[in-house]
Amino acid sequence: MDGYTPGEQPQAGKFIKLNTNENPYPPSPAVAAAITRAAESGLQRYPDPLATAFRLRAGEVLGVDPDWILCGNGSDDILTILTRSLVGEGQWLRFPSPSYLLYQTLADLQGARAEQVSFSADWRLTESFYRGHDALRLVLVPNPNSPSGTVVDTDAILELAQRVDCPVLVDEAYVDFAEASCLHLVRQDARIMVCRTLSKSYGLAGLRFGFLVAQPVMIEALRKVKDSYNCDALSIAGATAAIDDQAWFTDNRRKILTTRAHLADELRRLGYQVADSSANFVWCYRHDLSLEQIYRRLKEQRVLIRYMNYVGWGEGLRISVGTDEQISVCLQLLADAASD
Repeated sequence: MDGYTPGEQPQAGKFIKLNTNENPYPPSPAVAAAITRAAESGLQRYPDPLATAFRLRAGEVLGVDPDWILCGNGSDDILTILTRSLVGEGQWLRFPSPSYLLYQTLADLQGARAEQVSFSADWRLTESFYRGHDALRLVLVPNPNSPSGTVVDTDAILELAQRVDCPVLVDEAYVDFAEASCLHLVRQDARIMVCRTLSKSYGLAGLRFGFLVAQPVMIEALRKVKDSYNCDALSIAGATAAIDDQAWFTDNRRKILTTRAHLADELRRLGYQVADSSANFVWCYRHDLSLEQIYRRLKEQRVLIRYMNYVGWGEGLRISVGTDEQISVCLQLLADAASD
């Protein structure tokens, strides 16, 4: 099998990193303070296996009962727990294409069949995505999607769950930059689950903390499969402090959305076609220039963006929303590349 290849993480030198959808701003100051207190209280004991402090505060913020929340070592851990629990060897795991590359790896690890169903040209789910199958055990829907930043509306998700008649996981890693969430659908249909991460909108990619919202019968079953202590004491403390600071979150979201709009407008002005993004990145492409060469040229100038080339879709550039200063540098280099 081919393993999942993460975005490039340079180990030496100074780069402008716009390639892995990290938050360009430091997290809430409350996070470091909470981690320090947790470390000073002693690390010789095991952490709370259910991350109760986080579940209680997240439940208040999201309007969800804490018993509906399962915490993980990033949302990737949640995805792993789900596939280990629900998809056996020879069974089917469905997800749209192009989307998150890790889904294929998770299917391979289970010896499962990965059924990739292409999006329509306007990034909607096609009719074949809604078809049930006796061997279909789990459907994954990244919403907003990566690399496009586009969203599937909530009515389509609800219809999907009813028609495929198996668990549907809505991967909302980027939803805090969107206008709507599928969280309310979890109450309407027990087959619908939602997972989220604190890596993006809370600036905690280096901490590794994510969570799942599902009905209690599913949460109880998944607890049997997760690692005993899959979230450490420092990450629980930091994540709880982060989600508690909603003032920081609101201000950070505002800055990201403002810069995202500017980035999309300027890319269009430079001749790129840009998908309307509901995430903290934009997906753009053009056919008159080699995008791989542009990616390499920016890398030589120590600016990292993500170059992707999908079978049936062609090449494109995914550019994370950085600070205004970082985006200004990136746009100037893109303009220079287009004018040569």
